[in-house]
Amino acid sequence: MSFPVLICDDSNLARRMVQRSLPKDWDVEIYTAEHGKQAMDILRQQHIALLFLDLTMPEMDGLQVLQAIKEETIETYVVVISGDIQPQMQQRVMAFGALDFITKPVDNLRLQNILETFGFYSPCEYATA
Repeated sequence: MSFPVLICDDSNLARRMVQRSLPKDWDVEIYTAEHGKQAMDILRQQHIALLFLDLTMPEMDGLQVLQAIKEETIETYVVVISGDIQPQMQQRVMAFGALDFITKPVDNLRLQNILETFGFYSPCEYATA
């Protein structure tokens, strides 16, 4: 059974970069959203185990999404991926319940470490690359 993941970013290039950064041997079903409102629509209709969320987006930004997830008690884990590297912003998203914060551009090793740390992904023992 594949692991449902939602990538929410207003940049198509950023969504593709996150998708390409995921471990190649990870069995995932990927959903995408162009802004927070679209992400919330998907989260309300579909079980999403993990959300990769940008902060600066039109219609509904990442902080508003985090707040809505909390208010609506939607069960999903969130990793924020943003170019906003201010420590205050990182603290705010963590206070809203995000598991972690990754700065853009995505570092593949950092992303894989987060996935492993929180138990979402475990590399195959026989994999060498």
